[in-house]
Amino acid sequence: MSLQDFETEGRRLGILRILSRRTQYTTNEYSLNDELKGAYAHHVSRDRLHGDLAWLEEQDLVICQQPRAGWVITLTTRGHDVAQGLAQVPGVAKPRPGDA
Repeated sequence: MSLQDFETEGRRLGILRILSRRTQYTTNEYSLNDELKGAYAHHVSRDRLHGDLAWLEEQDLVICQQPRAGWVITLTTRGHDVAQGLAQVPGVAKPRPGDA
């Protein structure tokens, strides 16, 4: 696995885990990107974040809505299972034992 693939899979897992901790499993793209930077050290452009979100939506892990002010992202049940390590999706890192 290349470093880029490793980072991408980890970032996607980070997105799912952030959403799994949110009230109603929903957040906006700005808050999500801030937490990716702060908690997971993933500094990505808005385009890259949108690409990850679109990919996660294609896998039925999130639902993205795009009102005028920015994207709103909601975790699906399948996405929650992946974030918790109960299901696996190629392209998303698996949580390590003991990760909260």
